[in-house]
Amino acid sequence: MKLFQRLLVAPAALGLISPLAANATEVNLNEIANYSDVESIEFSNPFDNDQSSDRSLLAGGEGLVDTNSYDGSFSETTTASFSVDFGVGYVDGLGLTAARTDGNEDLEFNYSFQIDLNTSFTGEDSLDISLDAGNGVAANTATATGTVTTWSTALAELDFNTGADAVTVDGVSYTFPVGDSMTAIVGDNTDGSALFTTACAYGGPSNTLDDCGNVNAGITNGGAMAGAAYDFGNGLTAAVGYAGPEGGLMTDESADAYGANLAYTADSYGVSFTYGVLEVGVNENTYAALNGYYSFENGMNVSVGYELGDLGGEPATTDESTNYFLGVNGEVGPGELGVALGTSGGQQEGSDEELMYEAYYSYPVNDGMTITPLVYVKEQATAGTPDQTGIMVKTSFSF
Repeated sequence: MKLFQRLLVAPAALGLISPLAANATEVNLNEIANYSDVESIEFSNPFDNDQSSDRSLLAGGEGLVDTNSYDGSFSETTTASFSVDFGVGYVDGLGLTAARTDGNEDLEFNYSFQIDLNTSFTGEDSLDISLDAGNGVAANTATATGTVTTWSTALAELDFNTGADAVTVDGVSYTFPVGDSMTAIVGDNTDGSALFTTACAYGGPSNTLDDCGNVNAGITNGGAMAGAAYDFGNGLTAAVGYAGPEGGLMTDESADAYGANLAYTADSYGVSFTYGVLEVGVNENTYAALNGYYSFENGMNVSVGYELGDLGGEPATTDESTNYFLGVNGEVGPGELGVALGTSGGQQEGSDEELMYEAYYSYPVNDGMTITPLVYVKEQATAGTPDQTGIMVKTSFSF
């Protein structure tokens, strides 16, 4: 872990540990009170908002504060949110690999855990640290059409956190205002498009279709990044972003990515245009994506997306790639139903088209628990490779 990340994570860890020490002290004092001549001794609980004392000790070491201004978070300036996902799924058509020699079917169970720490120093800025763990295994492969992430598990489409059960720093970023209408961001292991607005109302759980056709223009390659966004008012926004490898930024050898985004959002519809440049070796791939959605009065949404790419270094007969997406979702009963189709990764000119079809239903059991079944079919253009069919259920907890 880099020194900068250690310095950021250490205070957050101490803040989480300190309440345990506070509780331990409270218990010991109460035990001592049993042997004294005093009839009763009252001690304030720092996590009880109904306490009678006007001042209490907050976790994190901030000291005594007025409880009338305490909003329930474990710090005056820092909030923590937690999420846990469990997934069980069956996929037919994964194909034979070095790790999978018993056939092309797989049934697996995976988990994913994430902690998000958000700290504000002025009330308008935000220092965000994301810690996560999971038991999915991922590998990034650079191709002519962009970077493709593949998993060796049956639950690839649920996009669980990876790391072989080890807690890692998934991202660090600092967002702050510049004047009244501009926002800037700097970070590491964060997408350069963090401030971009993609006009899409579809919220499906699959990793392939959740970008609504904006696959490469959104510069989601991570790394060191910086960006800025400007709000013109009346729903019109513009943003720029950059991302590159930490070891060498903006050099002839580095794989840099940069882009721009323009979006307009109204009460019932939105449109956006995104342009991105991704360096692949000595070549540059350029992408332009157009997205839009419309929300009907009955709660249903229709979202569309189209991306066109120009692949540098490729022959004229294969130097274009396309992606497109169509999705419909909305409230049905107590939950949300969604169906969609779209291209599976960049479809390079001259190759057979590969599409993915999916349907999901997200059912909220309560405010902190959601169950989402997903069914999908993913076409495979490679000769002799069967299409993938997946059935899986994702259970999510947030608190």
